[in-house]
This record gives sequence, structure tokens and C-alpha cells, in this order.
Amino acid sequence: MTEVELNPVVSPVSQPSESLARFFNRDLSWLDFNYRVLHEATDSRNPLLERLKFLAIFASNNDEFFMKRMAGLKHQAMLRPAEAAMDGLTHRRQYELIRQRVAELLQLQDKIWKQQIKPQLHQHGIIIQDAGELSPDHAQKAADYFRQYVYPVLTPLAVDPGHPFPFISNLSLSVGVLLSQPGQIDPLFARVKVPRLFSRWYQIDDNGHSVFVPLESLIESQLGLLFPGMRIHETCRFRVTRNAIVAKDSDDAEDLLEEVQEQLRARRFAETVRVEVSANMSAEMRQYIIDGLEITGQELFEVPDPLGVSDLMQMASVPRPDLKLPPWKPVCMPPLADEDANIFAIIRQGDVLVHHPYEGFSSSVERFILSAVDDPRVLAIKMTLYRTSGDSPFVAALARAAESGKQVAALVELKARFDEESNIQWAQALESAGVHVVYGMLGLKTHTKIALIVRQEDDGLRSYAHISTGNYNSRTAQLYTDLGLFTCREDICADVVDLFAYLTGRSLKTDYRKLLVAPVNMRRRFLEYIDREIQHASHKRPARIIAKMNALEDTEIIEALYRASQAGVDIDLIVRGFCCLKPGVEGLSERIRVCSIIGRFLEHSRIFWFSNDGQPDVFMGSADWMSRNLSHRVEAATPVETPALARRIEEILNIMLADQRQAWDLSGDGMWTLRQPREASSQIGTHGLLMQLAEHRQHAGLKA
Repeated sequence: MTEVELNPVVSPVSQPSESLARFFNRDLSWLDFNYRVLHEATDSRNPLLERLKFLAIFASNNDEFFMKRMAGLKHQAMLRPAEAAMDGLTHRRQYELIRQRVAELLQLQDKIWKQQIKPQLHQHGIIIQDAGELSPDHAQKAADYFRQYVYPVLTPLAVDPGHPFPFISNLSLSVGVLLSQPGQIDPLFARVKVPRLFSRWYQIDDNGHSVFVPLESLIESQLGLLFPGMRIHETCRFRVTRNAIVAKDSDDAEDLLEEVQEQLRARRFAETVRVEVSANMSAEMRQYIIDGLEITGQELFEVPDPLGVSDLMQMASVPRPDLKLPPWKPVCMPPLADEDANIFAIIRQGDVLVHHPYEGFSSSVERFILSAVDDPRVLAIKMTLYRTSGDSPFVAALARAAESGKQVAALVELKARFDEESNIQWAQALESAGVHVVYGMLGLKTHTKIALIVRQEDDGLRSYAHISTGNYNSRTAQLYTDLGLFTCREDICADVVDLFAYLTGRSLKTDYRKLLVAPVNMRRRFLEYIDREIQHASHKRPARIIAKMNALEDTEIIEALYRASQAGVDIDLIVRGFCCLKPGVEGLSERIRVCSIIGRFLEHSRIFWFSNDGQPDVFMGSADWMSRNLSHRVEAATPVETPALARRIEEILNIMLADQRQAWDLSGDGMWTLRQPREASSQIGTHGLLMQLAEHRQHAGLKA
């Protein structure tokens, strides 16, 4: 079996020699991030089914890239081909490089699947076979399954003068068929949609082995049932991707809910940005698809089977613990260990910081909200809901609180990409229960993650706040690393009260006591903190900045960091995704280092640490250093001023900066290098170490 070696040093196309600009290209840098995800699929230190998950995540990320970015990039290349962006590349050159890089990544994906993961799955009794490769016994089982379950729901659609080419929905997989009636020469084209009602993989368990048959292969093997008496000339598989960015938000829209619903309808019929087709397709079949979908050959991508590699995630759920990482159960942090204790009394004793998924979401965030719902002393509950899960306890709980007479307000961000439909459903259900629902703000996406509880206590009203880096989503809280702060401090809670007034009442407040709020004061305050470090460095005092985020793109922040580096400030940036800043460039950014942590959990928390001559200012919040976050979204970051909690955040940052297992380093020429462990103890990585620390902290708290 041939091993695919992905170079741990990535020298991407994203930073070509002709670009001498001060910034990296955003989209090509994002493709480099997806390469780092793909690398996890080939890393033998990861269990086999975890590697399969990373392969599926890579493919899902690639789908999202096409849906969000490719149409705009193509239009720029067509309308303004010679215009250069901030990275120095013309729009035409950028589009060419992106297509080249995508093609390279898809080739790597295919090699990893065919040469590594698929054969190794076979060795462990997880076998992927087309219907034509099945044994007679298995083939009969598959045929029986098809006749009983699949066949009744299929709707083959022929294309002829009386039947136009059918509409193909986004990310749907289809089987294309060229066929003819007996005695006729000219073939007809027909399309059979692979239904999403069933698993993509029909599973047959036999003697400890699991055989998985792609549903599209099963359909192809039974075309005689769908087209009896017809002659089948050719079949192919194709998958359509449509543009998800269909319209700009209108500042003068009268009804935001109606506008978002209209955008969802428009997205369904949006422009086709990619059609993946199986290999060895005839020119005739190719032309049917091009003409039917009204595309050019440029949108056609010939890719190896299976199309829609993201669906391999279903296969990764097979019950094979020997091929997976040991399951992780979040711990209950010591302050919240007593389940019978009043959580508001706990918060009154001091701020509480939780780190998900190491520490439980249900034992902290859910407990906070559900306790407020059931507490007769609670008068009001306010929350922002950006993305929430289908099994979220929050929607029903908020409805119950409103029905019990509490004042409940929920700001539901309808424009959370790909979650619009579910958010509309939650919002309307909440409204029906009497919750005051606000549908975001025109021109601004509400991305902040905050909750406020107002409670009647013996000495008067007291407010309690939860400020988080992550969504109120029970599912992603098990996979994303996020921080949440619970506090009843008057100054911070007063800011949260004011922020909700800004969100629901459109106040014109221009500053806050403690919170950094975008688009009000966040950018200005971050620039002030950077400038303060510059002043410390200019007076020969220690000066340092550590910032962790999902992406770094804002040019004003980047230029400020460049000035800080030139002034002598040491800067460490932990950037999971794309980074437009060039680190380590002589005369520009020698003192800036950039690393990226990729592994078991998705790094989602945003942390900003400024040394301030030995008296650090530490912030955590919802915003990345991107122009959209600082100028076009409502975001909030809170200071963490309790010394013990600030030290915990510093510990998290230091663990990441010292990581020799999961960390990649970015150089000024655009090369990402995976760090190599220097010793056996370095093999554990950030996520493993933080899990160990969470367990140790829990045990120490129980003993105390």
C-alpha cells in the first residue's frame, strides 16, 4: 500500500513571488488552513476514524468556500481583472491561483482516500464497495433494500421538448442517465436525485465486517426498474453547488424577517458555482449537463468518486472505539460541583470562568439559564441567539419563562449563514409563547454571545451576565473550544444592560464602562491597547501582545501590529484560519510570530492579552480581528479582571504557544510548518493537555 506523504512544510501558491504587498491573500490563506485540516487526515498519530472525520471536514469546508466565495471571486475577475487587491494580486491572477490551489487540494484528498484511508478501513473490516462489486448474497440484500425503501421515493426526470431540465438543489447528488427507446438512435437525458431521506451509505453487517454501498451506486445498479424497456447508454454522477451569497442586506428594508425569507428563496435558485462530475464522462453527457444547468465548462470539476466526500462523516460514526479517540466527557468545574447549590449564590462569591469543551456546557451555561427560568425571584431574561441546535434546551425554556410571566427578550440573528431557516422557526416559536423577539439589526449582524438575568434579591435588584466567545449551542459546545464568563459585577452587568438596549432599542450609546463593543468602541479600544504597548516599548519597558482568534484580516489592526513590532513589542498571534498579516519580515514584522492550532477540537475562543508593563489587561469575546467583525457586526469582549481567572487564560495561551504536537508556524513567505515534537512528552498537544488539566482541577476541587 502506497503512503501519501503530505509535507509538514506547506509552500503554497497563496504567496506568489510577484506579490510584494504587506498582506497575504485572504482566500488563498484560507485554502492553506484547509490544507492543515487535510493534513490531519493523513497523520498516523490520529486514529483511523478520526482521520476519516478530518477528510470529511476538509470536504465540507471546501463546499462552504465555493458557496461563500467563488462566485464573488469569479465576478471580480471578469469585471475588474486588472484591479489589484490589498495583497498585490490582480483579481484575475487571484482567481487563477485559487482554482489551481483547489485542484491541487482535491488531488491530495483523492490520494489520501484511495491510498491510505479506504485500504486501511478495509483492513479493519470496514469495506466500501459499489453495488457491482458485492457478493451474490450481499447484492440480493442490497436489491431487496432498494425495492422496499428507495425505489418508491425516487422520481426519475427525463429531459425532452416537453420536459425541461429539472431544477437541481444545492449540494444535491444526482445520477445522470443517457438512454434511448428501442429502435431510436438519439439518446435522451434523465436525472435521478439521490434522496437525502436515507443514509448515503447502505450498510451490510456480516461476520464482524461492515460493507458500505454508496446509495448512488445502488441506484445505478437498479436502473432497469426505473426505466424498464429502455436502453441505458451511459450513467454519471454529478453534484451541484450554488452560490450562498445572493444579496446584500438592505439598510432600508422595512421587514428584516421578510427580507431574510426572500433571500432564502433566492438562494435556492442561486447561480451555480460548481458542478462536480465523475471521471470518464462522455462529451455528450458533459454537454447535456452544461446546457441544462446553463453553465460554462469552467464551472465543471471532474473529481474522483465518491462525490460529496463530506458524507463520509456518516461512516465515521460506526461503533468502533478501537479506531477512535477515547471519548471525552467534560468535567464539572469545582465552583459548580454542588448541583443543588444556587448558581446565583455561587456567582455572587466571585466571577466564574468556564472553558468548553473541557468543562461542561450543561453544568454551567444550561444550568444558568434553566435556573433563571425556574427561579421565582428572576424577573427578566435576555439572550442573543446566533446559532442554536435542534435539540437546544434554550428555546423551550425561554418560552416557558415567558408563559410564567417573566420578561423575556431574545435577539435572534436571522442572518447567521446557513442557519437562517432554523433561526426563523425558533424565533416564531418564541414569539408565539410571548417572548419579545428582535430580529437582529439592519445593516449589522448580531454576533455577540451574551445573556442577562435580572433577579430580585433581599437587598434589591441584581443583574447576572454570561459573556461568551461561543454560541448557545449544546452540540458545538462539545466540539468547539470556547470561554464563558459568569459575573454579577455592577460595571460589567450595567454594560450588558446597555448593550441589550442598543440591540433592542437602537440606542445611540457611544461608549461602555468595561466592555469592548463593536461597532461602537471595540476597534478604537484595541488600537489604544496596541499603542499603549508601543509606548511601553519606547520607554524600554517590557511590551508584549498575545492574541488568539479565528482569522486576522483587518488592515488597520495589522498596520498597528506592524508599528508595534517595529517599536520593539513582542507579538504572538494564534490564528486558526486565514491570516493576512506577514510575520517575521525584516523591517516590517520581525517581532511578530503566528501559529495555528489544528486538532481534535475546533479552536473558536477569542482572547486578547496586553502585558501593560506587568499589569496585564485580558479580554475574551466574540470578535475576530476582521473588518466585518469590527465594523459590520455587533460584538462584545469583556475584561477578565479576577487575577486567578486571568492567570487561567494566560495558562491556556502559554500551552498553545508551547505546543509541539498540533501547532503550525507561519513564515513571512507564506510557508506553514508543522512543529515536530522534541521529546515524547511533547506528543500530547494542546487539547490533550487541557483535558488533563481539567480533570486535575476537578479532582483537586473535590478533595478540597
